[in-house]
Amino acid sequence: MHTDRTVWPHTLVPLGDRALTIDFTDVDRESIRDLIRCLDAQLRGSAPLGVTAVLPAIRSLTVHYDPMRTTFDALCDRLSHTVDMLVIVPADPRPPVTIQVCYGGEFGPDLEFVASIHEMSADAIIDKHCATEYVVAMIGFLPGFPYLEGLDDSLHTPRRDVPRTSVPAGSVGIGGSSTGVYPFASPGGWHLIGRTPRTLFDARRVPPALLQAGDRVRFVAITPREWQRYTDAA
Repeated sequence: MHTDRTVWPHTLVPLGDRALTIDFTDVDRESIRDLIRCLDAQLRGSAPLGVTAVLPAIRSLTVHYDPMRTTFDALCDRLSHTVDMLVIVPADPRPPVTIQVCYGGEFGPDLEFVASIHEMSADAIIDKHCATEYVVAMIGFLPGFPYLEGLDDSLHTPRRDVPRTSVPAGSVGIGGSSTGVYPFASPGGWHLIGRTPRTLFDARRVPPALLQAGDRVRFVAITPREWQRYTDAA
């Protein structure tokens, strides 16, 4: 298996007395995803003394720790050594997760607006949104909420000026250069173009989140009648 190792520029930022963030702002975009994935796996597999949780993000990784079992300085030394010695290995090949989406109408109330600002038809927006294979960059905002990278440049859309106070569970939205799916009903400021009948998060499921960082995702358009069949079968 091909492996690669290098020294990654990083900054250690304290977050109170129980957490710190390893920031990789200066790492190029092509490398950052594999770097975060491998560092997350390394720390979960062999956590330094006192570490209680590891939370990966898009360009950083936050480490929570017990200050009664380790110190900030000791943990910084250990983490910097881990980063410097980290071996990057290819991700295990996994098929993409298919997420069925009913676009427009009551399911995607902002689809026509997104189409108008990009001077496209609603069908063209749907086709472009479904044509891409996305990668889950991180899970955040809500349990199971995937920030998906890979959105076509022509679909990048600023967030709403006024967020909604309630977004239905399963709503598929565009916010800036990302697209994502709301796992629960919640406030939200992304433009909603569709909704999926799939459950993104279920506390009774193992694991509870449908998606994990690094997963690949494809969207498939369905009709309202197909939506009803999916929900009836759930």
